[in-house]
Amino acid sequence: MKNSFTFFLIILGLVSCRSDVKKEENTVVTHRPNVIYILADDLGYGDLGCYGQEKIKTPIIDEMAQNGMKFTSHYAGNTVCAPSRASLMTGLHQGHAPVRGNRNNILGADDITLARLFKSNGYKTAMIGKWGLGEIGSSGEPNKQGFDSYFGYLNQIHAHNYYTDYLIKNGDSIPLDNIIVKQTEGYAKGIGQAATIKKDYSHSMFIQEALSFIGSDHEKPFFLYLPLTIPHANNEGHLTAEHGMEVPDLGMYENEDWPEVEKAKAAMISLLDADVGRILDILKSKGLDENTLVIFTSDNGPHQEGGVNPDFFDSNGELRGIKRDLYEGGIRVPFIAQWKGKIKPNSTSDLSTAFWDIMPTFSELVGANLTGSTDGISFLPTLMGEVDSQMEHDYLYWEFAEGDHDAQAVRSGDWKLLHIYKSDTWELYNLSTDIGENKNVIDENREIFERLKGFMEKAHRFDADYPLQGEPNA
Repeated sequence: MKNSFTFFLIILGLVSCRSDVKKEENTVVTHRPNVIYILADDLGYGDLGCYGQEKIKTPIIDEMAQNGMKFTSHYAGNTVCAPSRASLMTGLHQGHAPVRGNRNNILGADDITLARLFKSNGYKTAMIGKWGLGEIGSSGEPNKQGFDSYFGYLNQIHAHNYYTDYLIKNGDSIPLDNIIVKQTEGYAKGIGQAATIKKDYSHSMFIQEALSFIGSDHEKPFFLYLPLTIPHANNEGHLTAEHGMEVPDLGMYENEDWPEVEKAKAAMISLLDADVGRILDILKSKGLDENTLVIFTSDNGPHQEGGVNPDFFDSNGELRGIKRDLYEGGIRVPFIAQWKGKIKPNSTSDLSTAFWDIMPTFSELVGANLTGSTDGISFLPTLMGEVDSQMEHDYLYWEFAEGDHDAQAVRSGDWKLLHIYKSDTWELYNLSTDIGENKNVIDENREIFERLKGFMEKAHRFDADYPLQGEPNA
């Protein structure tokens, strides 16, 4: 009873912000739009044409950037999927978030989420794709976190396989027309045959479900969270494939003189691009494009799994690092927002924003009091072209507690500080002159180092489930 009463008060309460966030006056939005949030999986900062990609074709998303606003300094919640999505859902950076790693990744019953924000303010809510924050019966199951309906993968390991034998819809297992033959030791040595049936490609099923949801009659505005799996690799032995980039066909890349795995990766991203086009088309055909904010982004930087070499397509662009790094390439992600008639076309913002800013931004968008505490700042003023009223962060903070990858990072203005635990080193970079984080300038800038280190200490709150090296239970 106490928890229920507390949750009720939080839903109705006033904004409660972290100490590094200042209050701001609300930007006026005259009506509440639909919101579609499309989240790619392991798509790098440099994987899209509008961010510099030269080989992989993404004309639809590139046009989306021309019709809306492209952010050049937007950051994921973390450098791997579950904690990154937790920061997105809760509006908390990784020093405070309830999930900070790919283990113990279940949202709690009292965690305030984006879906709960929208649902409590009269929205219809749906999640289609990869969840990764709680399975059936747990407190993190999507329908216990504010989603009216959901369809897809709840377990992120299950989500590795695009040709799975089942998906989950509102708690029920939905069988697919695929036969999965796991790779055996004998098959790996070339002994025997491995027959599979691959008919139902999960990504395509997600898109069809999304189109059905958007196209249905809506008596109230909707929030569609669409965390797709492309271009994540199948990391589970690749089944019967030569590599882990599972895609129905190679499309326009079939005859390219590239490694097969790279052709498959390119085909996945171009398929994703075409399917974003299908979503935008149905919005236009239903007359919803002028009342729908569409966001496209990625959950972290590019991977090197499934046989892929991230350097082949220069997937992190001019940035250093990839997935599992807290260098820019691991956490800086593409972010595009389109809202016809509201967001100025062909606009660009270099405002430093992050996943935990989405909660206050959407809260302001729907005219609601912010549900609970947040580390974020609304960037709705920037989206609406009101840059003079935009508040900015004193700092952005990340931590990654995964053994040999343990690290912390903080960005303040142009400065970025990293603490790499494995080597017990500190690195300081000026991103305005060194976006590739090539020259550690810590010795020449001790005052700046101490200031950012102070932010790092202030941002981190100990969590026994996710201890950094040197902390209890580490």
